Amino acid sequence: MLGKGVVGGGGGTKAPKPSFVSYVRPEEIHTNEKEVTEKEVTLHLLPGEQLLCEASTVLKYVQEDSCQRGIYGKLVCTDFKIAFLGDDDSALDNDETQFKNKVIGENDITLHCVDQIYGVFDEKKKTLFGQLKKYPEKLIIHCKDLRVFHFCLRYTKEEEVKRIVSGIIHHTQAPKLLKRLFLFSYAAAAQNHAATDPRNHTVMFDTLKDWCWELERTKGSVKYKAVSVNEGYKVCERLPAYFVVPTPLPEEDLSRFQGHGIPLWCWSCHNGCALLKMSALPKKEQDDGLSQMQKSFLDGIYKTIHRPPYEIVKTEDLSSNFLSLQDIQTAYSKFKQLFLIDNSTEFWDTDIKWFSLLESSSWLDIIRRCLKKAIEITECLEAQNMNVLLLEENASDLCCLVSSLVQVMMDPHCRTRIGFQSLVQKEWIMGGHSFLDRCNHLRQSDKEEVPVFLLFLDCVWQLVHQHPPAFDFTETYLTVLSDSLYIPIFSTFFFNSPHQKDNVGRESQDTQSKPLNLLTVWDWSVQFEPKAQMLLKNPLYVEKPKLDKGQRKGMRFKHQRQLSLPLTQSKSSPKRGFFREETDHLIKNLLGKRISKLINSSDELHDNFREFYDSWHSKPTDYHGLLLPHIEGPEIKVWAQRYLRWIPEAQILGGGRAATVSKLLEMMEEVERLQEKIDARPHGQGALLAEAPLLLRGSARLSALFPFALLQRHPSKPVLPTSGWKALGDEEDLAKREDEFVDLGDV
Repeated sequence: MLGKGVVGGGGGTKAPKPSFVSYVRPEEIHTNEKEVTEKEVTLHLLPGEQLLCEASTVLKYVQEDSCQRGIYGKLVCTDFKIAFLGDDDSALDNDETQFKNKVIGENDITLHCVDQIYGVFDEKKKTLFGQLKKYPEKLIIHCKDLRVFHFCLRYTKEEEVKRIVSGIIHHTQAPKLLKRLFLFSYAAAAQNHAATDPRNHTVMFDTLKDWCWELERTKGSVKYKAVSVNEGYKVCERLPAYFVVPTPLPEEDLSRFQGHGIPLWCWSCHNGCALLKMSALPKKEQDDGLSQMQKSFLDGIYKTIHRPPYEIVKTEDLSSNFLSLQDIQTAYSKFKQLFLIDNSTEFWDTDIKWFSLLESSSWLDIIRRCLKKAIEITECLEAQNMNVLLLEENASDLCCLVSSLVQVMMDPHCRTRIGFQSLVQKEWIMGGHSFLDRCNHLRQSDKEEVPVFLLFLDCVWQLVHQHPPAFDFTETYLTVLSDSLYIPIFSTFFFNSPHQKDNVGRESQDTQSKPLNLLTVWDWSVQFEPKAQMLLKNPLYVEKPKLDKGQRKGMRFKHQRQLSLPLTQSKSSPKRGFFREETDHLIKNLLGKRISKLINSSDELHDNFREFYDSWHSKPTDYHGLLLPHIEGPEIKVWAQRYLRWIPEAQILGGGRAATVSKLLEMMEEVERLQEKIDARPHGQGALLAEAPLLLRGSARLSALFPFALLQRHPSKPVLPTSGWKALGDEEDLAKREDEFVDLGDV
């Protein structure tokens, strides 16, 4: 049957043959179109989802090589997603080998996830936008989750090509109105399906009771109070309806400058010190009277929170002494290009430039600077017993990032899944981070699109990678959370402020009989079956020990330190790119010069910070206490699971962290079984490990990028070095060398 085959055509580098190949060429599909009985593949629509346009006889290319092999099917565009409907037997249907999302399929792209669209005209790749005079023969879609899709339209009817290309460009790139988001269509049509998972105990911080609970949990209620002065957003639309301020602060001061200049409480330390944040007062030109009034107001605020020797406050101006949003935007724009690979040839051509491109993007250095700033603030709170006041223009970008990182490092509750979700609700959602603008969901301004939240998740991943037993959740949890930024059935990441969300809710209630019940992303049962959700929970998480202090003394979990950059102090041979053995002195010198500033970055640390940092790392780690990351250059790594998961060449079967965790689980289960026999007890307490995902069994079959990588696809290695290698040595000599694979789980 034609629909079940892999269609071959074109030329290019030699690649391994698939397990089943149809010997019908694309040209034959076109000429014999009337004789072909196309197998109908059902398009699954969500409640409220509508089909907009479609095109038949489309080839979805396999990304492995340049042979232009692909799957024959139909390309459709709805008001929610772009979807390719093909019958591909190469996709595994076995539940044990797939991590399925119930909302987004393998060949689905939500409209908000589309980053760039390219067309190929006479083998030339061009960016597509606006109205087209000529339509491409190939369509390439780059996604914000770093997937790359190639569609051949050469054998599609001209009218269908115009319709599908124009529709995709319009619905993914044209500016939108907030009310036109699919979020509202889905909520209106799925009223009966919008119930929250009763097992989800995430604190939403949308009531005064939630804030009072958090104050009690952190023992901050003595010095701080929860206020409701902004109910109905009477004071400020940027702030949540409820928040926490210092107890001595008069409530009439809160409304003087529409919430600006008010020290807002974030978190209290065990020693009584607190982390605060404040948005800057608006600057008024040529108004000396107002400026003097603002100065007097700020002096009064400062005296309220700074009362030496009892209360000492250190201010940290993130707008002037830290990163800029432009720095983050520029760095990520360069960084993501390393992973938007069109084919195998391009991958190998860029391999030689990998480390220089990685370092020149500055993304890893930005992560290091964020972690360093969080450690500096932690040192003030923990070692110097000082309150810290974070300052920023609107206190809704870098304040959210730094304050959240500090709490992850200092508060073990924030390292549980419920605690982490509550932290995101408190600091990001209620903190007024402009997700709508920063993710550019409405396509109204590319300048406003800055991946601040993704940067936060990447920083948290560094901690998870360095201290796995300290976290209740896995890197897979962080990865699917980053993917959820672009799924418009959840309201969590589709508003700029709580006021905006509540205002839309009130308007919908005026026009409909029932208020919209918007879904929260924290109900993971909407996206994943219980079996798949097990991969979000860390089975190696160290529960809080019940041993006394004497028994706990000296205990430390040991884990292997691994380097992400090739220039190290070790005696192992340096590596070229990802995979090839390095023998060329020119490359050694080049890499040494380019990454030297990352390796020596720790020299920038000042004395107090250095003493605090070194002292902590010299002691056994308490996974339920303070947790600091290593921030030296080689310790800041690429989040391989998120950034490399769609690149077949980056898969290492039977290797990486997935294989390690699988073996550890097998050992732990064996220990539990032996312990049960010793205790002569029924199978009870070992149930947790028994529920560990079956997907992690059989480590030899797992990819290093599990659970996202397709296990059946073996990456094709070049027979001869590609053009990028020819200038670096004798081709025949290079061809004889064996590839040396580096475990990408340690990148």
